[in-house]
Amino acid sequence: MKKPGRNDPCPCGSGKKYKNCCLIKNEAAGIDLKRLYLQKYRIRLKNKDDIEGIAQAGQLAVETLDLVESRLRIGISTEEINTIVHEFTIARGAVPAPLNYRGFPKSVCVSVNNVICHGIPDPYKLKDGDIVNVDVTPILNGYYGDTSKTFYVGTPGRDAVKIVKVAAESLVRGVSKVKPGNTLGDIGYAIQHYAEGQGCSVVREFVGHGVGLDFHEPPQVLHYGRKGEGVILVPGMVFTIEPMINLGKKELRVLDDDWTAVTLDGSLSAQFEQTVVVTENGCRILTPFDPLAGL
Repeated sequence: MKKPGRNDPCPCGSGKKYKNCCLIKNEAAGIDLKRLYLQKYRIRLKNKDDIEGIAQAGQLAVETLDLVESRLRIGISTEEINTIVHEFTIARGAVPAPLNYRGFPKSVCVSVNNVICHGIPDPYKLKDGDIVNVDVTPILNGYYGDTSKTFYVGTPGRDAVKIVKVAAESLVRGVSKVKPGNTLGDIGYAIQHYAEGQGCSVVREFVGHGVGLDFHEPPQVLHYGRKGEGVILVPGMVFTIEPMINLGKKELRVLDDDWTAVTLDGSLSAQFEQTVVVTENGCRILTPFDPLAGL
């Protein structure tokens, strides 16, 4: 009998594709997946206690963003946002992971308008019509929770509304592909296909990543790609999906501070990020919020 291809009907008769049914079962039979994924991909599959610890850190991350959103206004400086995040994180018994990470000087990344990511808080005061991404990662009881949202400041223009909505929907579509038997390529394809279909572009240089026991772990989670390619998703994998979507072209440059990434053409950029865990039947969002709410 010819071996079925990944996208062929499963020979068990379930009606599912082989990759979503018996392929993963066959690969897992008699195999210690935790050991296999660590040795082959350096991916640390999380146990139940790990997942609950990450979920608690993730909930704190979401509450931090909720607090920032409640304080956002025209005229607030990005430095003030840093203070809000830092003080709230410390008050909750956690530590802001970005502070001093590889020399990063602040407790949060705040990226305004054409800044793609890793914006360093400073005296800049937000203006009517700006968009601002706030990316937070608290360490709580040794576990990391990583999430971000892009917010409108005042009354957004048409371009601002478009890029923020496309970025939010891109995240939603990526998360929808997280389930056992799918691949990292399925996530990237879903994001790229949607975003480019809206006339936007997907940043290549910055990607999602494993998270939970450390700030950045394997695997890298590309926000572009091909269906069926990349690492097969298995229960216990924890990673971020955080597509950075540009209104214009995908090219970027990094400023002289060695952190701030901006669009090369000066176009707006937006991002939403969630931490997810692959479960037996799908996925659980460990930084739970609705990216599309209020947009």
